[in-house]
Amino acid sequence: MQDLYKEIHMYLNQEEEIGFKQFDDFYKRVIGYFNDHADSFEEEDIWKALFISENVMSNADGRAKEATTQKETKKYAKMSKRLTLWAQNFAARLARKGYNEEQMNATFEKMFDDYEKFKEE
Repeated sequence: MQDLYKEIHMYLNQEEEIGFKQFDDFYKRVIGYFNDHADSFEEEDIWKALFISENVMSNADGRAKEATTQKETKKYAKMSKRLTLWAQNFAARLARKGYNEEQMNATFEKMFDDYEKFKEE
């Protein structure tokens, strides 16, 4: 999980967008990891998974609107839809742990600061 979390931070802070192939590869690794491990995520992993899924979902939404081919538009839309389900799952799990929406939003925003730690590694 930590590697995916670090990788999303690197992508979010790059000057240039990654191409479709690299985006698709990252998406597939994320989905594969969630499918294989989500049931056993500890709280910290749930937060990271929510951060990853929300950011990839949002990025896929934007890319779907700007895609140059219908095939890419459909793929990005599918990615977004699937990650929306994961994000809802992770948010619900955090709610069951006692977090309200305001607390989730505040923690989520603070997670963007983790890039500074990764930048120094």
